Amino acid sequence: MPSFNKNIDQVGVGFASFFTAPPPDVIRFTVGQPDFTTPKKIRNRAIRSLENGETFYTRQAGSESLCEAVANYLKNNFKINTCMERVLIAPGCKQTILYALMGLGNPGDEVMLLSPSWATYDAQITLLGMTPVHVPVRRDNYHPDFKSMEEAISEKTTMILINSPNNPTGAVYTAEELKKIVEFAECHDLWIISDEIYATMTWVDWPHISPSTLHGGYERTIVIGGWSKSWAMTGWRLGFMTGPKNAMDAIFKCHANAATHVPTFLMPAAELALTCKNEVDDMTRAFRQRREVIIEGLKDIKGIKVPNPEGAFYVLMDITGTGMDDMTFAQRALDEARVHLIPGSLMKKGEGLIRISYATDIEKIKEGCARIKNWLNNL
Repeated sequence: MPSFNKNIDQVGVGFASFFTAPPPDVIRFTVGQPDFTTPKKIRNRAIRSLENGETFYTRQAGSESLCEAVANYLKNNFKINTCMERVLIAPGCKQTILYALMGLGNPGDEVMLLSPSWATYDAQITLLGMTPVHVPVRRDNYHPDFKSMEEAISEKTTMILINSPNNPTGAVYTAEELKKIVEFAECHDLWIISDEIYATMTWVDWPHISPSTLHGGYERTIVIGGWSKSWAMTGWRLGFMTGPKNAMDAIFKCHANAATHVPTFLMPAAELALTCKNEVDDMTRAFRQRREVIIEGLKDIKGIKVPNPEGAFYVLMDITGTGMDDMTFAQRALDEARVHLIPGSLMKKGEGLIRISYATDIEKIKEGCARIKNWLNNL
């Protein structure tokens, strides 16, 4: 019989088994997607494009107009120095990360992850014949542990993949931490793949900063972003990326041979979305309010520790004080408290942790937290 990819048995599917909708009486804290509908004027623009017959092949990297709009958005909002020729529009952020790994890495390379990290990173790295190196973050606030990073580096390490604001931890790295990450990458001659999909969602006193804007970062940073989270467009599967010319030249080749381009009729709607500041601000305010509600709701619960989430829409609870492992905790929470949660051991270095997504309405957040509290306090 023909053989399979020799790495396939080591490739997981992340949280996929926990994304099936639970029974209607269960509070669902698993899915990391906004519960808002894509703003109407964005939807209407896509409809108009279809009605106008915008269904033919176009520029592979994305229309010039859309790529120019992304470049301007990144410059104006995050001071990222880029241009239309170095922007690629792809079918979602997963695809952009895969392209970066494909274009910049080789089988046998090591890619450093600050873990626990989003499970797809590990899977994609492994699928490509590279080795994910999971460096544990600090447990008190989920920020980088630079001593552990230095201990984990080897001559095979070629990339570090970071995510701030972070899924699953909710951490937002500080300017000083990002400066040290860039210096670390310079010292060891690494690419930085910076997943910035939650860039608009910071709830702390310091802003989101891209490592590409820091001294030494521009020449080695691939910036990943997209429309899924900030614009409530998860199902549209639209992501963007940019980086230095030599890196993007390699990445463009991966895209040209994998997907041609994203649907032509979605591009004008994606461009319009970048101008929808009021709609994005409204959703961002809602997530900020939900963050306050979940912090209050998870206070004083027996056996758990909850570092305050700093960004995105996730809480990562340490449940080791309950005496349960995270898989048992998640199963019992579902069976006994009727709350659906993500066990941390689905991610390397996530043992003893539970992820909560608060991308749902406030009443469900209050009810879910109350159920968890009543369940644990009465055990």
